[in-house]
Amino acid sequence: FRKILTEICYLQILQNVQIKRTPLRQWLLRRGQTTEGGHASVRMASIPNAASYRVLGRWLVGCSGLVLGAVVLGGVTRLTESGLSMVDWHLVKEMKPPRTEAEWEDEFSKYKQFPEFKIMNHDMTLREFKFIFYMEWGHRMWGRLVGLAYILPTVYFWKRGYFSRSMKPRVLGLCGFVVFQGLLGWYMVKSGLEEKTESYDIPRVSQYRLAAHLGSALLLYCSSLWMGLTLMLPANKIPDSRNLLQLRRFAKVTGGLVFLTALSGAFVAGLDAGLVYNSFPKMGERWIPDDLLAFSPAIKNVFENPTTVQFDHRILGIGSLTAITGLYLFSRRVHLPRRAKIAIGCLTAMAYTQVVLGISTLLLYVPTSLAATHQSGSVALLTFAIWVLAELRKVVK
Repeated sequence: FRKILTEICYLQILQNVQIKRTPLRQWLLRRGQTTEGGHASVRMASIPNAASYRVLGRWLVGCSGLVLGAVVLGGVTRLTESGLSMVDWHLVKEMKPPRTEAEWEDEFSKYKQFPEFKIMNHDMTLREFKFIFYMEWGHRMWGRLVGLAYILPTVYFWKRGYFSRSMKPRVLGLCGFVVFQGLLGWYMVKSGLEEKTESYDIPRVSQYRLAAHLGSALLLYCSSLWMGLTLMLPANKIPDSRNLLQLRRFAKVTGGLVFLTALSGAFVAGLDAGLVYNSFPKMGERWIPDDLLAFSPAIKNVFENPTTVQFDHRILGIGSLTAITGLYLFSRRVHLPRRAKIAIGCLTAMAYTQVVLGISTLLLYVPTSLAATHQSGSVALLTFAIWVLAELRKVVK
């Protein structure tokens, strides 16, 4: 009996060794599968590995690129005054634009009932309406593409077991934020469709809602890009030092300042503040204009006075440039990897380019092409700031 038992144990051990060494077994293990009783049964990998992290990183960076496209397209839509051309919001129905002449006339007649046509575009032709309609329609369809790019892969990766336990709530948060962004966009458009009998100003969306819409898009962009880069790029093993700790803190403050400067641009766009005081470095004949605090209470000027809004945007822009220059000079005192040096160099070069674009846009009285480039430059600057932070992040022990 002891001999038979010994032979059985030996055969079992030999069988296990053969299964482990078989190429099929190795392939199934790489694919996140296992074999039971000679039959292959698929089992998703419960612990994501480096390869799955790279896949997720590329996906999130791709999604952030789509968000970037939405921000740029939204800026162009705002500059061409096309955002109020679609007066209805339907998730599926509006995906098909008008095709026949009767459908276009029906859509145009809806637009004629709202303040923008009555006050600004009362002599607009159907051909001109088609242009602004397609601009807004393209922006909305791009937004739906962004939503699909987040939600559908999330379902797939979730079922395949790509997400770690800590990643699941963050990915769900991104998907929820995409839905919120779409609803916020319609909430913003509605503010420009309302009749304002007490105001003689031209119809425009609320600068507060515009800033909220842009701010949420930038948060979605930064979060996706940060997660994507940290999954794709291996962390730099930089020896801890006092200078490195200060550099990290400096980079975080600089990134926050860049974000705040980009957000302040929404108030500039919402109030057409770029059309006042088209001079630099002075505003008119003064460094500080007389009407800086024309509204009462004083805090109202920060958000509703075009002069103050432009003044604040100038100060924030100069402050961002100064901080980035200081970050670059301070980084030269720290021994950094090549990739981190390149990121800081790109951030610095983009900062000076962005300031030149901003001044040119102002002096040339806000031409659409240059203004759109300046708005895109703010997101590019934010991109490099996120890259710098990703390169300087701490190594997880």
